[in-house]
Amino acid sequence: MRIVQKEVRGRIRYFADLVISGYPPSKNRKLGKGDVGLDIGTSSLAVSSLTKAALFNLAEQVQEISRDIRLIQRKMDRSKRATNPQNFNRDGTIKQGKKTWVFSNHYRKYRVRLKELHRKQAVIRKLSHRTLANELLTLGDHFCTETMHFKALQKRKQNTETSGKTGKYIRKKRFGKTLGHRAPAMFITILREKVIRLGGTFAEVNTQKFKASQYCHVKNIYSKKPLSQRWHVIDDNTKLQRDLYSAFLLMNANRSGTKPNRSQCEAAFPLFKKLHDQVIRAIVNSKRMILNSGIIVKN
Repeated sequence: MRIVQKEVRGRIRYFADLVISGYPPSKNRKLGKGDVGLDIGTSSLAVSSLTKAALFNLAEQVQEISRDIRLIQRKMDRSKRATNPQNFNRDGTIKQGKKTWVFSNHYRKYRVRLKELHRKQAVIRKLSHRTLANELLTLGDHFCTETMHFKALQKRKQNTETSGKTGKYIRKKRFGKTLGHRAPAMFITILREKVIRLGGTFAEVNTQKFKASQYCHVKNIYSKKPLSQRWHVIDDNTKLQRDLYSAFLLMNANRSGTKPNRSQCEAAFPLFKKLHDQVIRAIVNSKRMILNSGIIVKN
């Protein structure tokens, strides 16, 4: 038994948590049969299995709350600058050294509202991840993905660079806000725990060794692609969505997890191509926007 303190809608509330050792009930969920490849990005997930290929936006429901959070933060910043002009330089940056801050009543109300929005967002994000993880459990019993160092993607660039076209400074920001909203690392943790609990296996291959985004099993070569290139072109008649193809290669990884098994890829490719084309058509026909996928959806 433990007492947990939480702030809900601006009020401090206390909850009694009963902690029991062991695993929770499985709710009669069962794993499917076969290999499943997962290519996870900062905001989306590509899945490839023997029965299904799919593209998902991670925690899609948090987007509306993210907009509200941005608007509240903008109001808070304006209020803080209006009540503390002595703490800012002319260019808008904060002065160095010790400062005294004065916050208006509006600012305090915004702060309570912001905290509540973050709480709601966290609940929605976790529920969305668990729902998606449960949906994937039926696809197979061996899941394979690449190791992703999301902490490194959150950090700002160290070097200051200027654009060759405009001469302006290039923003040092990377994927911190996206990772905060979508939490891909949390999704992988939730899915791994569910798979192992139900008796399946979950493997993570080394990204630098496997190079799923660079390999072509038809030509048997590795070629680097910029992040902006979202399609893998094998020949004039075969064009594959980059993340889905990476998930397919991960699904057919060799036992050591160092590279794709080429003969296995060749045997499974006709089925994957059929599933790939089906999911692309479904996304286009439903006009569903998949982030960073390169799939053009016309309104």
